[in-house]
Amino acid sequence: MVKLVLVVCGIAAVLAGAFVQAAIDMEIENRAVDRTIDLTSQLVKISYKITLEHKSKLPISTYLFVVPEADREKLAFISAKDSSKKELKLTETTTPKGVTFSMTLPAGASNPVVYIETVFTKSLKPFPSSITQSERQLVQYFGNVYFYSPYPTVTQKTTVHLSSRNVESYTQFKPSVQSDSTVTYGPYDNVAAFSHEPMTIHFENFTPFLTVTRLERTIEVSHWGNIAVEETIDIVHSGATLKGAFSRYDYQKDARSNQPSVKSYKTLLPASATGVYYRDTNGNISTSALRTLKDAVELDLRPRFPLFGGWRTHYTLGYNVPSFEYLFQNGDNFLLKMRVIDHIFDDMMIDEVVTKVILPEGANNIKLIAPYSIQRHPDTLHYTYLDTFGRPVISFSKRNLVENHINDFNLKYNFSRVMMLQEPLLVVGFLYVLFLFVIIWMRLDFSIIKDKEPHQHKD
Repeated sequence: MVKLVLVVCGIAAVLAGAFVQAAIDMEIENRAVDRTIDLTSQLVKISYKITLEHKSKLPISTYLFVVPEADREKLAFISAKDSSKKELKLTETTTPKGVTFSMTLPAGASNPVVYIETVFTKSLKPFPSSITQSERQLVQYFGNVYFYSPYPTVTQKTTVHLSSRNVESYTQFKPSVQSDSTVTYGPYDNVAAFSHEPMTIHFENFTPFLTVTRLERTIEVSHWGNIAVEETIDIVHSGATLKGAFSRYDYQKDARSNQPSVKSYKTLLPASATGVYYRDTNGNISTSALRTLKDAVELDLRPRFPLFGGWRTHYTLGYNVPSFEYLFQNGDNFLLKMRVIDHIFDDMMIDEVVTKVILPEGANNIKLIAPYSIQRHPDTLHYTYLDTFGRPVISFSKRNLVENHINDFNLKYNFSRVMMLQEPLLVVGFLYVLFLFVIIWMRLDFSIIKDKEPHQHKD
């Protein structure tokens, strides 16, 4: 049975590859490619400006963009736009060459221009992997000198932006030049399709290497005017691990502004957030600072200890927002519109997020509309005060998220406003039964022997 499954999967992969190969219009070529690789943070952000041309001067309706197989699991986000900056819909297909994204171009342009942005996680490897408290953090980036494309490229140029001018080494594939914190490759002319030339850059990167290994976000909706949000967050410093013992004295004496450790970071909450709390397993953390901005609430989070490579922290962050800003009503139909994730820190990287939405008791006909692909989990029930048959809980998760995933999800459901009277009526009914019981209790006589009547004395 296992062999049969493997054979079927192999045949499917071959057919998919053959389909994509057949879909490639060999008359299309990349006339000019301007690629920018941003390595100034823990993320690898690559943007492309691609000018297309058809050799037969025919209109180009479909364009294929390929992410190599080696980078498939690291790809967190991709988007494509046309020359008018209008978003293009992407269709994903897995092939032996990697992941192929197909996009339909607007008609009318003789030499259409496509803008593509990609974000990769865990593409920078600390080297050395362990450093002492006083050493610099060096990382390596492995890439391709050429633009990896199913089409031939007439001319291309790549600009790599680094976080520091301290470059240990880089692949010197001519023409290439380093200037301050920038490395430029090209221009290269007449590059064949699927060309590959290894690129390695070894440089200093002292930006915070923080990874949210797990984020559990709970949103509890109340039709009495409040929405409570609570996040349970696990964070690890994913940079070069600390070698040797930690010295608090040396740490306080170190005046470097580019230390690889993380003292604090800023989290942005909705502008209407109130009742903010920040605590860990030991209780409330009073070292945090809250500041109200024009369009957000900025929370400066400072863990109980600085985070070095390999160190972890765990905490809970909660706040309340008014429901009228996120909950919309049309009769008994309701629409909840909230973010899947909030901004935790700059250039954040999240391994897994689990979002749970707790709706009022009695909500039904629930429909979830996500801004991107997610994994929906079975609905469950949540019980709290005065609940009878439980509140529906809608859960979904997603892996490998970055700041580009800060988008709203829509949750539609039906809820009868009569159900809002359920809990008050339960309280009234309970008090009524209680008072009735007390009245009956006071009127009952549970004595075993009745008191004798007093004797009357005659004069």
